[in-house]
Amino acid sequence: MIKKIIFSTLLAIGFGNPVYTQTSTNLKEINQVWSKFYQAFETLDYTLMADIHSKDLVRISGGQCISDYDTYINRYKSNFAKSKENGISNNVSIRFFERINNDSVASERGIYRLIRNKDKNDEQAYYGQFHVIYKKENGQWKILMDYDSTELNTIGDEDFKRAYSIDDFDPFLKK
Repeated sequence: MIKKIIFSTLLAIGFGNPVYTQTSTNLKEINQVWSKFYQAFETLDYTLMADIHSKDLVRISGGQCISDYDTYINRYKSNFAKSKENGISNNVSIRFFERINNDSVASERGIYRLIRNKDKNDEQAYYGQFHVIYKKENGQWKILMDYDSTELNTIGDEDFKRAYSIDDFDPFLKK
């Protein structure tokens, strides 16, 4: 009898919670966050970065250090100001190999490419892998956790090309 109760309880815990199917609506809303992210890099406007991140942010940079919201945003404020002073342009793109969401949280993993001084003699491209966790705060998606790493400089253009475009939702929607 006790075994039946334990088994029933485990079933209720494991399967009793409603399952939320990811939706293209959520992906489109999350893409608005990415749009502001792109715009922040293009315009060197740190306030856009501040807007898309939760005040509860946990940022793991390069797989080497952890920072909070204030530290992270202040770093962008300083870095973007230096880039403006030095005439450095930034062009960032992302592609995905995982996008999971429900109506309140989401997880996305993929590859980013940052091109500094695009189409200039000193153009440089940087690649890395990222993992972002979002939560909805007051009806808006906010980045709660942001992790990136170059994976010991093993991430490159081929990895970027293999991942899916930001607007390619089909691979991530259950059919």
